[in-house]
Amino acid sequence: MVKLGQSGISRMASFLYTINGKPLANFNFKIQNFCSTFAAEIRRIILDALKKIEMPYLTKEKKESFFTNFSEKAANTGSIEGQIALLTERINRISEHLQANNKDFSTHRGLMQLVGKRKRLLTYLSKQNLQGYRQLIEKLGLRK
Repeated sequence: MVKLGQSGISRMASFLYTINGKPLANFNFKIQNFCSTFAAEIRRIILDALKKIEMPYLTKEKKESFFTNFSEKAANTGSIEGQIALLTERINRISEHLQANNKDFSTHRGLMQLVGKRKRLLTYLSKQNLQGYRQLIEKLGLRK
Protein backbone atom coordinates (compact mmCIF):
# COMPACT_ATOMS: atom_id res chain seq x y z
CA MET A 1 0.00 0.00 0.00
CA VAL A 2 1.35 3.37 -0.99
CA LYS A 3 1.07 6.11 1.57
CA LEU A 4 0.26 9.56 0.30
CA GLY A 5 1.62 12.67 1.92
CA GLN A 6 -0.33 15.88 2.36
CA SER A 7 0.65 17.16 -1.10
CA GLY A 8 -0.37 13.89 -2.79
CA ILE A 9 -3.75 13.92 -1.08
CA SER A 10 -4.40 17.54 -1.97
CA ARG A 11 -3.39 16.91 -5.61
CA MET A 12 -5.70 13.91 -5.77
CA ALA A 13 -8.51 15.87 -4.17
CA SER A 14 -8.08 18.77 -6.59
CA PHE A 15 -8.09 16.33 -9.52
CA LEU A 16 -11.27 14.67 -8.31
CA TYR A 17 -13.01 18.00 -7.87
CA THR A 18 -12.45 19.16 -11.43
CA ILE A 19 -14.13 18.30 -14.70
CA ASN A 20 -12.52 19.62 -17.86
CA GLY A 21 -10.21 21.74 -15.74
CA LYS A 22 -13.05 23.62 -14.04
CA PRO A 23 -13.28 23.37 -10.24
CA LEU A 24 -16.56 21.99 -8.96
CA ALA A 25 -16.29 22.83 -5.27
CA ASN A 26 -14.02 24.08 -2.57
CA PHE A 27 -12.49 21.07 -0.92
CA ASN A 28 -10.61 20.64 2.33
CA PHE A 29 -9.47 17.05 2.54
CA LYS A 30 -8.75 15.56 5.97
CA ILE A 31 -6.00 12.98 6.29
CA GLN A 32 -7.82 11.16 9.10
CA ASN A 33 -9.87 8.20 7.94
CA PHE A 34 -8.65 8.63 4.37
CA CYS A 35 -9.11 5.03 3.21
CA SER A 36 -12.47 4.46 4.87
CA THR A 37 -14.09 7.61 3.50
CA PHE A 38 -12.48 7.62 0.06
CA ALA A 39 -15.28 5.70 -1.70
CA ALA A 40 -17.96 7.85 -0.09
CA GLU A 41 -16.11 11.01 -1.11
CA ILE A 42 -15.80 9.86 -4.71
CA ARG A 43 -19.52 9.02 -4.80
CA ARG A 44 -20.37 12.46 -3.42
CA ILE A 45 -18.05 14.15 -5.93
CA ILE A 46 -19.70 12.38 -8.84
CA LEU A 47 -23.20 13.26 -7.62
CA ASP A 48 -22.19 16.91 -7.15
CA ALA A 49 -20.73 16.97 -10.66
CA LEU A 50 -23.91 15.54 -12.14
CA LYS A 51 -26.00 18.16 -10.38
CA LYS A 52 -23.87 20.96 -11.80
CA ILE A 53 -23.96 19.62 -15.35
CA GLU A 54 -27.54 20.31 -16.37
CA MET A 55 -29.13 20.88 -19.71
CA PRO A 56 -30.02 24.48 -20.44
CA TYR A 57 -33.72 25.09 -20.14
CA LEU A 58 -33.88 26.94 -23.46
CA THR A 59 -32.43 24.63 -26.07
CA LYS A 60 -32.33 25.44 -29.75
CA GLU A 61 -35.27 23.15 -30.45
CA LYS A 62 -37.36 24.70 -27.70
CA LYS A 63 -36.70 28.21 -29.02
CA GLU A 64 -37.66 27.10 -32.52
CA SER A 65 -40.88 25.64 -31.16
CA PHE A 66 -41.75 28.99 -29.54
CA PHE A 67 -41.26 30.81 -32.81
CA THR A 68 -43.20 28.21 -34.83
CA ASN A 69 -46.10 28.24 -32.36
CA PHE A 70 -46.37 31.99 -31.94
CA SER A 71 -45.19 33.32 -35.30
CA GLU A 72 -45.44 32.17 -38.89
CA LYS A 73 -42.04 30.49 -39.29
CA ALA A 74 -39.28 29.15 -37.06
CA ALA A 75 -36.80 31.33 -38.94
CA ASN A 76 -38.74 34.49 -38.06
CA THR A 77 -36.98 35.09 -34.75
CA GLY A 78 -37.71 38.81 -34.85
CA SER A 79 -41.47 38.44 -34.60
CA ILE A 80 -43.00 40.27 -31.66
CA GLU A 81 -45.20 37.33 -30.70
CA GLY A 82 -42.27 34.90 -30.58
CA GLN A 83 -40.14 37.31 -28.56
CA ILE A 84 -42.94 37.83 -26.04
CA ALA A 85 -43.45 34.07 -25.72
CA LEU A 86 -39.71 33.54 -25.17
CA LEU A 87 -39.59 36.31 -22.56
CA THR A 88 -42.61 34.79 -20.81
CA GLU A 89 -40.83 31.43 -20.58
CA ARG A 90 -37.70 33.08 -19.14
CA ILE A 91 -39.80 35.09 -16.67
CA ASN A 92 -41.57 31.93 -15.49
CA ARG A 93 -38.26 30.12 -14.95
CA ILE A 94 -36.71 33.01 -13.05
CA SER A 95 -39.86 33.34 -10.92
CA GLU A 96 -39.53 29.69 -9.90
CA HIS A 97 -35.90 30.30 -8.98
CA LEU A 98 -36.78 33.35 -6.90
CA GLN A 99 -39.46 31.48 -4.97
CA ALA A 100 -36.75 29.11 -3.75
CA ASN A 101 -34.06 31.83 -3.37
CA ASN A 102 -35.90 34.91 -2.20
CA LYS A 103 -32.74 36.85 -1.27
CA ASP A 104 -31.22 36.67 -4.76
CA PHE A 105 -31.56 40.39 -5.41
CA SER A 106 -29.51 40.57 -8.60
CA THR A 107 -31.72 37.96 -10.24
CA HIS A 108 -34.76 39.88 -9.03
CA ARG A 109 -33.45 42.98 -10.79
CA GLY A 110 -32.95 40.99 -13.98
CA LEU A 111 -36.50 39.67 -13.67
CA MET A 112 -37.86 43.20 -13.37
CA GLN A 113 -35.94 44.19 -16.52
CA LEU A 114 -37.40 41.25 -18.43
CA VAL A 115 -40.92 42.10 -17.24
CA GLY A 116 -40.43 45.69 -18.37
CA LYS A 117 -39.17 44.59 -21.77
CA ARG A 118 -42.14 42.25 -22.20
CA LYS A 119 -44.50 45.03 -21.18
CA ARG A 120 -43.01 47.38 -23.79
CA LEU A 121 -43.32 44.71 -26.48
CA LEU A 122 -46.93 44.02 -25.48
CA THR A 123 -47.74 47.73 -25.64
CA TYR A 124 -46.22 47.93 -29.12
CA LEU A 125 -48.17 44.87 -30.25
CA SER A 126 -51.44 46.26 -28.86
CA LYS A 127 -50.93 49.47 -30.86
CA GLN A 128 -50.02 47.64 -34.07
CA ASN A 129 -52.33 44.62 -33.99
CA LEU A 130 -55.01 44.60 -31.30
CA GLN A 131 -56.54 41.28 -32.39
CA GLY A 132 -53.12 39.57 -32.39
CA TYR A 133 -52.41 41.09 -28.97
CA ARG A 134 -55.61 39.62 -27.52
CA GLN A 135 -54.91 36.20 -29.02
CA LEU A 136 -51.36 36.19 -27.66
CA ILE A 137 -52.49 37.19 -24.16
CA GLU A 138 -55.01 34.36 -24.20
CA LYS A 139 -52.47 31.80 -25.49
CA LEU A 140 -49.83 32.72 -22.92
CA GLY A 141 -52.30 33.06 -20.06
CA LEU A 142 -51.16 36.56 -19.13
CA ARG A 143 -53.41 38.77 -17.00
CA LYS A 144 -54.31 41.86 -19.01
